[in-house]
Amino acid sequence: MLEYDGRDFAGWQVQPGGRTVQGTLEAALLRLTGQRARVVGAGRTDAGVHAEGQVASVCLATRFAAPALERALNAVLPEDVAARAVEEAPDGFDARREARAKLYRYGLWNGPSPSPLRRRESHWVPRPLDLPAMREAAGAFAGRHDFTSLKAAGSQVASNVRTLSSVDVLGSAGGEIRILVEGDGFLRHMVRNLVGTLLEVGAGRRAPDSIPALLAARDRARAGPTAPAGGLTLVRVHYQIRGPRLA
Repeated sequence: MLEYDGRDFAGWQVQPGGRTVQGTLEAALLRLTGQRARVVGAGRTDAGVHAEGQVASVCLATRFAAPALERALNAVLPEDVAARAVEEAPDGFDARREARAKLYRYGLWNGPSPSPLRRRESHWVPRPLDLPAMREAAGAFAGRHDFTSLKAAGSQVASNVRTLSSVDVLGSAGGEIRILVEGDGFLRHMVRNLVGTLLEVGAGRRAPDSIPALLAARDRARAGPTAPAGGLTLVRVHYQIRGPRLA
């Protein structure tokens, strides 16, 4: 299991000229083993997005005991990424293909003044928000829907249908707010677009009962703006088998 501060990463996936979490892990493993190995992440987090429970899998030719690999990785990884737990996985385990659900958290600081200590994981919204209205709207996102209206432009997938098991708005207006979204899969920028839509509801610019029509429209222009990446954290990945970890 991996934790990282996404602020200085260009996302998870290796890309030319960009510092990525996948690339950083693969470089650390090359340093430890002298061999190149491909690391597969459960979720391809975007630039600026954090993780406290990312899961990754890798097949190594060099044999390591899990505790020794965890210590060795943390000795060579930079300070903004860490291996929180390492376990041996079943043969053929793929962290991305076998993930059954993911939980994301979006942090908001709703105080009248900015909070320097909260800015790493929270988006500052100084105007008081109507949380009961946001909770009503959030409930309409739960369930199995076509989420085309929340999909980033240019994203190509076989289907835009996903199931959200829960969408919860926690906290209090004027203070810390956490939006928790759990589902079986997510489209590109889907959670951030959902949050941007809920913020419009909280600000009184969108009615809380408008969400079913928004989803039915299957039109990205009908939803709210994309919330900033820095407020989003991948909290947990669920599997049917026990204990998948970077191993």
